[in-house]
Amino acid sequence: MADGGPDEDRRPDRDPGPGGELPPGDDPGLGGEPPPGDDQRPEEGTRPGSGPPVETAYDLLRRGTDLLAKRHHAQAAVVLQRAAALEPRRGSILEPLGRAYFMSGQLERARETFSTLLEVDPTAHYGHYALGRTLARLGRAGEARTHLRLALALSPASRLYRGALERLGSAGQRPGE
Repeated sequence: MADGGPDEDRRPDRDPGPGGELPPGDDPGLGGEPPPGDDQRPEEGTRPGSGPPVETAYDLLRRGTDLLAKRHHAQAAVVLQRAAALEPRRGSILEPLGRAYFMSGQLERARETFSTLLEVDPTAHYGHYALGRTLARLGRAGEARTHLRLALALSPASRLYRGALERLGSAGQRPGE
């Protein structure tokens, strides 16, 4: 064994197992014990060695919806914009972002956001309802009526959608409609 071949330094405790694997604990990068002094885990939401915590789109969505629930609409819009920048065509982010815009009086942004939501999911009944309400506030009753009708068609049992369409119909009926 003194010929310098590959078997020269073989020890029974370091012998690879079946398939050439090292015993557990011999390679910390492959599922064994971490090396001494490496027992610190990064804080949740951080990357090792990266500094302050990084907020994910989900974290931002959760914060934004909490702000909406507390009626802090403009602040919610700011937080949800950041989430939408990370996940631009995610319906679960676009819907509360559009609501935040609507409730904070940013109607053109709300219209754009709800339109994008409907590009992502044309069957989103709430998206049609919200776009219809936004268009009505912008004075575009004909377009609003179309989206409110679509919302009601997609969710016929909704009293909310039916009521919005009825209110628009009685207040915004054009001659001949």
